[in-house]
Amino acid sequence: MNTHAKEFEAPESLVFLNTKAAAAFLGVSPRTLERWRWEGVGPRHRKHGARCLYSRDDLLSWSAAQTRRSTSDSGQGRDAA
Repeated sequence: MNTHAKEFEAPESLVFLNTKAAAAFLGVSPRTLERWRWEGVGPRHRKHGARCLYSRDDLLSWSAAQTRRSTSDSGQGRDAA
């Protein structure tokens, strides 16, 4: 387990996470999450006014979709096994 995830302890009742909390949840920097958002490659987010928020379910779904068998696996056309 990475150190970022160990530091993150949001209450289970918290439905939406801000960029800083979502980044800690995923174990990346807030700047990385902002860049992914700009590039359109990161987890889904919601705009509440000027705030970008992430749901736990969206973060977990996105993370699960990043599963690879090897470093050369592009993630496209993988077997379900």
